[in-house]
Amino acid sequence: MNPSEISRRTVLRGAALGAAAFASGAGKLLSESVKTPPNIVFILADDLGYADISCYGRPDLRTPNIDGLASRGMRLLQAYANSAVCSATRTALITGRYQDRLDIGLDEPLAGRDTGLPPDHPTLPSLLSKAGYGTTLVGKWHLGLLPKYGPLQTGYDHFYGFRGGAVDYFTHSNDLWAEDIKVQQVGYLTDLLGNHAVNVINGYAKTGKSFLLSLHFNAPHWPWEGPGDEAESRRLNGHRLQDFDGGSQGTYARMIEDLDLQIGRVVEALHAGGILDNTIVIFTSDNGGERFADTWPFTGRKTELLEGGLRIPAIISWPRRIPKAQTTNQVAISMDWLPTLLAAAGTRPDAAYPPDGINLLPFLAEGATPLPRKLFWRYKANAQHATRDGDMKYLKILDNTFLFNVVEDPMERANLKERMPDVYSRLNAEWAAWNAAMLPEVDESYTDNFTGSKLADHIGTPEASNKADNPPPVTAPDH
Repeated sequence: MNPSEISRRTVLRGAALGAAAFASGAGKLLSESVKTPPNIVFILADDLGYADISCYGRPDLRTPNIDGLASRGMRLLQAYANSAVCSATRTALITGRYQDRLDIGLDEPLAGRDTGLPPDHPTLPSLLSKAGYGTTLVGKWHLGLLPKYGPLQTGYDHFYGFRGGAVDYFTHSNDLWAEDIKVQQVGYLTDLLGNHAVNVINGYAKTGKSFLLSLHFNAPHWPWEGPGDEAESRRLNGHRLQDFDGGSQGTYARMIEDLDLQIGRVVEALHAGGILDNTIVIFTSDNGGERFADTWPFTGRKTELLEGGLRIPAIISWPRRIPKAQTTNQVAISMDWLPTLLAAAGTRPDAAYPPDGINLLPFLAEGATPLPRKLFWRYKANAQHATRDGDMKYLKILDNTFLFNVVEDPMERANLKERMPDVYSRLNAEWAAWNAAMLPEVDESYTDNFTGSKLADHIGTPEASNKADNPPPVTAPDH
């Protein structure tokens, strides 16, 4: 079997699975949603580990408001980020497609290159806007800088937040914007974003217009500053925000607890406005956890294609459609949310840009049997590749290659590549065929990784070369 045959079969299978998913119940949901389009509040945490909230296992802090979303809706137990860093995942989230189809998706994360999300590319907010929705982004953008790129250029009616990858929680690092105008405000960033989100919800509730509120928090991303930590903010003034001599489990917990508090205020605003019942609220993360995160039962973290760098919490609440206090083992990924939310709103993706993600509504709202998925990742630092097909995962880091059953072995310890050579070879070849359909990596794109000089548990890990990793196609055994 040659790579073109693998690629063609993979694409055809994916299209068939997507059609089956839609036919299994999403058509009914779409027709019902047209009558009363749901509001959408998409809450994105930054660098939150899989087990960093109570309902996913964190034992040393309380997140009652996020847990409340789960009790009123559904927890996804096998949710993935599209990348192990943020701007790449955000590209996939807003387009519904693999980030590697766009130049901005080559940066891990975006850090200096003059690139961004093309204003003419269809996005979740632009497609919902065409369907009559109001659209607002509150929080992090990180998909390119003015004058070429920005939220208002890609479908959002309004923007309040920051454009870069991180800001100081107190000074806001001269990167706080209202629309396309820089503003100065006093306050802890997580609280400011929560305040603004509540005001946005109140405004939409009064008009009765269906809306998308993308609420993209910085928390719990570095710098490690909890509420009241102005002294730490002053210490960092004039230094890199990505500090390796600050933070603690206690600080990290307080950052998450304040995030949870603001989410509670958002839910209360929906309730007070009489619109909670027909509002989809999604809570998830842009990638796996950073240095203080709890990624149990997985190993690895941000910048790594081990499960800990990719697996994320994901919760959806929609009282009118989704049953309460449920879980699902349906494998999902960030780029699935675009087709899912468009279906819920009674509209569809742009035919010229078909999504790589699938509509999850049949599994979330109709009780459909989980659908096996085939997903792909790459990460330039340390030449990382990964394929998940069903329960099996192919993984490459530098010159080391593995095959894991990530359902039975979520810590990725038992390397099965010699016991199951045909599966290993097939997934390796399918990754190569997928990769050939994406943009090639470029030396100029940024990538990042943790080394032994940064994190003690990464002793021996080399500093990543910025050299592009564009391997030739490989062939799977024809049997």
